[in-house]
Formats: sequence, structure tokens, C-alpha cells
Amino acid sequence: MLTITVGRTDEDYTTIQEALNAIPYNTEAEIIISEGIYREKLFSDKKSLSIRGEGNVTISWNDFGYDILDRNRKRGTFRSYTAFFSGEYLKLENLTIENTAGEGSKVGQGIALYLDTEKSLIKNVRLSGHQDTLFLSPLPDEEREKYGFYGPRYLLPRKRTTSLFKSCSIEGSIDFIFGGGDALFDGCRIICNDNGYVTAPSGRKEWIGFIFNNCTFESALDGITSYLMRPWRKEGKASFLSCDIGSFITGSGLSAWPGLDSELDQCTYRLSCCNTVNQIDSSYIADESSIRKDISYILNELKYFLS
Repeated sequence: MLTITVGRTDEDYTTIQEALNAIPYNTEAEIIISEGIYREKLFSDKKSLSIRGEGNVTISWNDFGYDILDRNRKRGTFRSYTAFFSGEYLKLENLTIENTAGEGSKVGQGIALYLDTEKSLIKNVRLSGHQDTLFLSPLPDEEREKYGFYGPRYLLPRKRTTSLFKSCSIEGSIDFIFGGGDALFDGCRIICNDNGYVTAPSGRKEWIGFIFNNCTFESALDGITSYLMRPWRKEGKASFLSCDIGSFITGSGLSAWPGLDSELDQCTYRLSCCNTVNQIDSSYIADESSIRKDISYILNELKYFLS
């Protein structure tokens, strides 16, 4: 394996993007980043890549959706990322990735991490933003507004992806965990920093969707209210197992996309063995074994990392 270091003293490179640019696509590589704040917008497409921080490492950028760019066109959601990763295998560990653009009501979307790799392990990583903090590809098959998907890979076929988030912290407000990928969030802190919606899944009915296992759902501010899920597409799926869900989560925790109330009958929203003060509609209470079966599927898909 190729090992490259990044830092401000005697390391191989001073920026993370320079290190990424130096790695051939087919070469398995690890980047080790020394402590510091790195003001960079990253783009990576590598077959097998590991990035590990030593000490407190923060990758920070502030692009936002409402920004006007070429031909008087907005930057939009999918060009607002701080870090974009594609390829076959990705491992991120001991990092903070943040989008500091600000509140979604003022600046629109601001992705911190755009995850487009086929298999990903994200461990002890903090993701921070407001609207659309974490995107898990693939995109839906069709956009609802012209140029709505404009950005990297939007013209490519939609391929299924699988991710594991282990002991991570993810902070945001509106739809801040969204997309069509299969993902297991295990032992993570999910922090709402304003009124909004935690997840906006858009995967297919036959896929797994998002699973939160042993996670805590917290509010960063007093007096805010949030929903656990509003499906971005009608077959979106989110499941919650053995989670601690704060009282700021309203009602059953499920909301429709604006104007699409009828789609709630086609999405999948499951809770099992969760600690919550809310009254959950019995139709959303799932058998624990069915969620654990889906967890096993994801872990088997990621045996490359876990063996």
C-alpha cells in the first residue's frame, strides 16, 4: 500500500488535494493527515483509499446552494460539497468535515460529505453543516426541477452503494442525512441544530435504506422541533433500532415531502426498541429481527473492511 502524509512541517504534501492528485486510480493508498485545520474543497476518485487524521483534523469549506455561478445558474445542492469521494472502497477515520456556509434558510444547501463510493467505512468522523450535511449516492432516477442534480456524476447510471458509520457525529437541520444509498449508522450521535428533518431517503423499495442502531438523537438548541424522516422519493426507507430519541422529535417522527402526502403509504419507516417519550403509531413499530437482518446484510457487504 502507498502511504502519503499531509501536514505543515516535514510531511509529503501540505494540502490534502495535492496528496489525492498524486495517487493513481488503481493504487491502494493511505493518506495520514497531521493535526490542523485544512481549508480545502476536496474531490477524489480512487479505487481503494484510506484517510486517517492524527490529532484534531478539520477539513472545512463554505460553498452553498444559493450561490450564483455560471450563466446565472445557482451552484445548487450537489456542487456545494466540502468533500466528494467516489471509487470502489473508502475508509475515513478520525476527521471532522464541515460546511460552514450557514443556515439553510439563508444560503440553501451546504453538503459537508458527498459519498459516492461503492463501499465505505466512516469511523469516528464528525460531519457538521445545516441543510443537506451528508449525501449518500445514488441520486434518484429523475430530478424534479431542471438542473436539480447538476454536479459530479449526475449523468451516470445509478449504482447501489453501501456505507457503515461507526461512532460518528452528524449535525444539521434540514434533510441532513439524505440520498439513495444503503447505510448503517452504529453508535452515532445525530444532532439537530435547528427545526427540520433528520433523514430524507430516496432509495428503492428492494434496497435497505438507512438504519440507525444504538444512536442518540439530540437537539443543540432549546425549543426546536424535528422529524426523523421525510422521504425524498416515495420508496425511501429509514429504520431505527435501540435508539435514544429526544423529546424534540415531534409526533411519530414521520413527515411527508411538501405536497406529496400520498407517498407516505409507499415509504418504509420502522422503529424498534427505541427510548422515546412520543406516542408512536403502532403501524411504525417493527419486529427487531427484521431490522437486524438488514444490518447483517450491510455488514456482509462491507466484509472487505471488517474481516
